[in-house]
Formats: sequence, C-alpha cells, structure tokens
Amino acid sequence: MVVSAGAAAAAGIAAWGAVAPSSELYGPTVRHTPSPKKIALTFDDGPNPSVTPQLLDLLDRHSVPATFFLIGKFVRQCPGLVREMSARGHLPANHTDTHANLFLQSRAGIRRELEKCQEAIAAATGEAPRWMRPPYGYRSPLLRAEASRAKIQGVVMWSKICWDWTPQPPGGLIERLASVARPGRPYGDIVVMHDGDHRALGGDRGHVVAALEHWLPRWRDAGHEFVTITSAAGGATGR
Repeated sequence: MVVSAGAAAAAGIAAWGAVAPSSELYGPTVRHTPSPKKIALTFDDGPNPSVTPQLLDLLDRHSVPATFFLIGKFVRQCPGLVREMSARGHLPANHTDTHANLFLQSRAGIRRELEKCQEAIAAATGEAPRWMRPPYGYRSPLLRAEASRAKIQGVVMWSKICWDWTPQPPGGLIERLASVARPGRPYGDIVVMHDGDHRALGGDRGHVVAALEHWLPRWRDAGHEFVTITSAAGGATGR
C-alpha cells in the first residue's frame, strides 16, 4: 500500500509537471511579461488562411505586435502567409510539426516535431524561430534538451488561456478577456488564443477576431503596451 501510494504520488507530480502552466519541473518557461502594463498576445495552431489575414489587418490597425505559434505542416501549405506575418513585425514561433502531444513522444519523435517545424518556418521567412510552445501545454522531461538541440531559446506557456479553440459566439470570449491585465499584479499577461485549428486548415476562429476588435482599443486606452515573446522574456521566466 505504501509503495502504491508513493507510485500514485509520483505519477501525479509527473502529470502536474507536464501540463501545469506554472510548473518548471521539466525546465524553465516563459509565462508572463515583466510589467503589468505589458501584454503579450499569442496565437496558436496557424497559419489559417481563413482567419489569419483578418487578424493581421486588425493588429496592424492598432499597431499591435504578436507572437504566432505555428504548426509546421500548415506553414508548408501557406508559406506566403507566414512571410507576410513576419514582414508585418510579428514573431513566428514553433508549435511542432503536427501538433503532437510531446509528453507521449520518444526523443526521436520530439526531435522530428521540433526540427521539421523549424525548417518549415525558416524556409518561409529566412530565419528559424527562437521560441516554442508545446501543444496542449504538455511538456516532457526530454523537451528541454531537444529544444536546445534545435536552437530554440525557450519554452513558452501562458498566464491567461481563453478557451477559444472551438467555434462560439464572441460574447463569452469577450467576457473571459476582461481578466487580462488585472490590476494589482507585479507582472503582465501572456495571453494564448487560437487563429487556427490543429485538425485542418480553415478553422472557424471569427470569434477571436471579433473579441479583439472589442478589446484592442480598450487595452490601448488603458495605457497597455503590446510586446512579442522576445520582449516579454526580458525578465519573465518562471514565477
């Protein structure tokens, strides 16, 4: 019974370490910005030709730089969209090649997922990304070494997740985003949203665009600054 209880506790710690945004059991992460006035908007699972161009236009209108965690197989299908993203001042980053759960991958599998995405983004933009976010937030004890091998500077988690990865009316997302940049905290938010659907190109993410149409001018009027993950990492590793 003691052995069983110990094994269960160890399994629980391993599971928490793999997925909890605040965990650094498997290595340091970036999960907030260093200032409560700085917001890092991040978008997962693109590029998505149905939504990403609308999002880029919206971000341009408000002079907001963002970080896009891209799936390699979609980058290969839409390299021009990734080039445009980079040319507009946004930061492309690695979200693996197929959106695999890295906790379940072998070392070779993690290496393949990271390297193929690195290669796809570099082919599109001329530069390999420096940051990655694990799909579903699942990390592996093997990830840190393989990320370093792929010349990835760091693993990015988040301080605010918006539950936006299924089609929905924008009202609920607008309400959930109200907690971004909440006063009284010593740091600012890294917000994770989705401009794509990891299952296929063309996912419906119009609610994300609509919610940001509501919030971007309000955040600007409140005096907030928008930064990419490169800027956020200036003092934002682990808390």
